[in-house]
Amino acid sequence: MKKILVCDPLDPEAFEDLESITEFDVTLKPGMDEETLAKTIPGYHAAVVRSATKLRKSAVDAATDLELIVRAGIGLDNIDVDAAEAKGIKVKNTPAATTISVAEHTFGLMLAAVRQHGSANFSMKEHKWEKKKFKGTELYEKTLGIIGSGRIGCAVAERALAFGMKVMAFDIIPIKTALDIKQVSMEQLFTQSDVISFHLPFSESTKHMISDDAFSKMKDGVIIVNASRGGIVDEAALLRALKSGKVGAASLDVFEKEPPEDFELIDHPNVICTPHIGAAAKEGQKRAGFEVVKILKEQLI
Repeated sequence: MKKILVCDPLDPEAFEDLESITEFDVTLKPGMDEETLAKTIPGYHAAVVRSATKLRKSAVDAATDLELIVRAGIGLDNIDVDAAEAKGIKVKNTPAATTISVAEHTFGLMLAAVRQHGSANFSMKEHKWEKKKFKGTELYEKTLGIIGSGRIGCAVAERALAFGMKVMAFDIIPIKTALDIKQVSMEQLFTQSDVISFHLPFSESTKHMISDDAFSKMKDGVIIVNASRGGIVDEAALLRALKSGKVGAASLDVFEKEPPEDFELIDHPNVICTPHIGAAAKEGQKRAGFEVVKILKEQLI
């Protein structure tokens, strides 16, 4: 019997399905820090995480029987993949399960930025009626620049095209899609986009790729949307760009430090922010949960 350690809660129906598999002995133990996880993981054959649990080298080194790590989500930045692969441990994720959830959230952030939904909401909750104050702009016929045109980037593009936007994209991998997306250089994207959205993983090569230099090349009043990974955008540079007016507004679901320790950027009046909830739609979590169960069955039975 294979022992499965579930470190973060899965969709209830998917977890019930997992528990029903007679070949598995399933333990749910959420909320472990790195030290507790390292003490707990010996003896388990598979570990399942979402985004909360950090499965670092200390836990990988402590694992005695671990064959598989599964992330119920897209990114793998909370898992030490190199350490796992060095021990022959397979690492899997569910990259397609929450694509729609993140794409819809991204578009919601975009709309909130151009129509000042956040500020208008707070104003109404203060029992004010400041109708003339909140004059926004349309997305129609604006140019959306997408950096990272994989599953989510293309899903965002599809929604943007439905809104009558022009879409251009930059990716180190050539885009393969029938969508009307213009492939451009990074510099072209910076200079021509009215809205820029990021859909790529965090790595040493993408860390702070959006810096003071990048902002200097963008249109005045550009809208920045980031629902991918914190650290891609240099937050100090973004704050400077907001203060100068170079960036008209920013909608952020991800941050360099989560939860943030410095709230100066978040407190800026032209920033819309959410606590990394892009994938947190029940439908997406259900798909991710059942995909995890499928991976565990395929790899361990």
